[in-house]
Amino acid sequence: MVKFNRDKISTINKKYFSKRGVVLILVSPIILFILLITLFNGLYYGKIFPGIYIAGISVGGLSLEEATEKLRGSIPMSNTLTLTSKNQNFEIPLSDLEFIYDYSGSAHKAYDIVRTGNFYIDQKERLELLYAGKNIKLQYKIKEDKLDEHLSIIAGQIATEPVLPSIKLVNRQIIIDKGSPGEDIEFEKLKMSILDNLTNGNNVSLQIPIAKIDKSLKQAEIDTLENKAKNLIGKNITLIIDNLSFNYKDADLIPLLLPDSNNTKLNELLTLLEKDVNRDSQNSTFVFQDGKVSEFTPSQDGLKVNKLSLKTLLLERIENLTTSEDSSSTIEIPVERVSPKITTAEVNNLGIIELVGKGSSKFSGSIASRVHNVGMASSKFNGVLIPPGEIFSFNTILGDVSTFTGYKQAYIIKDGKTVLGDGGGVCQVSTTLFRAVLNAGLQVVDRKAHSYRVSYYEQDSSPGLDATVFDPVTDFKFKNDTPGHLLLQTAFDPKRYTLVFEIYGTKDGRISTITKPIVTGVTAPPEDLYTDDPTLPIGTVKQVDFKAWGSKVTFAYKVEKDGVVIFEKTFVSNYRPWQAKFLRGTAPVN
Repeated sequence: MVKFNRDKISTINKKYFSKRGVVLILVSPIILFILLITLFNGLYYGKIFPGIYIAGISVGGLSLEEATEKLRGSIPMSNTLTLTSKNQNFEIPLSDLEFIYDYSGSAHKAYDIVRTGNFYIDQKERLELLYAGKNIKLQYKIKEDKLDEHLSIIAGQIATEPVLPSIKLVNRQIIIDKGSPGEDIEFEKLKMSILDNLTNGNNVSLQIPIAKIDKSLKQAEIDTLENKAKNLIGKNITLIIDNLSFNYKDADLIPLLLPDSNNTKLNELLTLLEKDVNRDSQNSTFVFQDGKVSEFTPSQDGLKVNKLSLKTLLLERIENLTTSEDSSSTIEIPVERVSPKITTAEVNNLGIIELVGKGSSKFSGSIASRVHNVGMASSKFNGVLIPPGEIFSFNTILGDVSTFTGYKQAYIIKDGKTVLGDGGGVCQVSTTLFRAVLNAGLQVVDRKAHSYRVSYYEQDSSPGLDATVFDPVTDFKFKNDTPGHLLLQTAFDPKRYTLVFEIYGTKDGRISTITKPIVTGVTAPPEDLYTDDPTLPIGTVKQVDFKAWGSKVTFAYKVEKDGVVIFEKTFVSNYRPWQAKFLRGTAPVN
């Protein structure tokens, strides 16, 4: 029979409950803390946490809808923005800026504060909000470009152009105009002040910050300039490079004595010199026709003026002439030379043997300026040699496209519109070259289709065989993955409205195939859009954009050699439906 020791059991119970009491004492605060946090978080479930402000307005404890309405009531929309300068007031209608307060967006941003999903960080920051608080800016939407336009107009009414100092030689007399100061608004400072004002929910009249622009000469500077100019009378400087020579007489040099910050004449001189000296490197080219080379061009180094070095040298020589007895000085123009990739010595052993690819396109109906541009752009590619392994860039060969380089205005696709722009028609050339590259079986590296289907490119071709270019964002590139050089030849016929690209080289047994383009997802163009134009007389309708059907065009391109596929790619062109747009005259006829 087991006998129980009552004293021993009592002792064990005391120890057990004593330990449990200690545990409870230690754990209770933690449990209490967790309960408080849970209660706190539950209390603000679906609400913004306390201590949060938007533009100084407390939104803590409010739901998104309540916070939105409180903001709308506390910070009403204003109609105008008022700017002040001296005795002038300028009012900008906020509707012109498409300005609106984003009350809902602001409330959502406040709601997201301390809701990162990280429990520990969120709890810590929620506690900090209770004693530190947090103020965020009021969200808004505004067209900053519209604001810039208004500020530019205001600047034009306030600003006074400074008169820059000048010095010149007239009838062997030195004439110096010291210049006069001007004023202009501090554009960025004003803009930031406006945006900051709006984001804080304020709409007070703002003072326009004005900066004084003073580049006028002091008397001491005038005296120094006059002495130097007198010493330059009868002297000259000659700049030379290769077979080029540029001579500058005293009347040309004296205006260059002005301090650098005022020396517009020096910058003009250097810019003009660059145009005369700078040139691209020229590869030695030849035309392969009837089995022989019928045209030859020697190679030539490319030149680029080192403008900074030349500026330093020129100013040093001018300074020397003002203090010496020398009457002249000669400077060799510092340039960066770019060797041609193909020198004259290399043109007779490049492996230009036979026709390896050909592409063509038609452009009937093109306006005269577009035809001109197609001819000018295609001429850039005639005779170009492409070394093996090189990635050919259409834009690099094409160079600058502008009225300054001989191009005319014709229709181009820009910013989602068909507009007149320099070089319209250049894409006829890139499209034709793309077709020749496909025919030759070369590796296409970069090609993009036009935004919409253009009728010119479908006159003698299925859709989807076009390639657009727009320097510097869109280029057409392919790789010469043949063992030898490639020679490009172009044939431009403005009377028949045709362009042909021929690629010559050495055939290596490759065969290229393209599937018939598949047209899907055809969508009709939107209805014609007519816009009233007060600059056109009543009864006049002018079409400024042309309709086109939208579609998706797909074709597969495969290149095989000795039964092995060496390159394949599926080209997908997504053409948007395009709306015809017309301007309708509303101006009364006199």
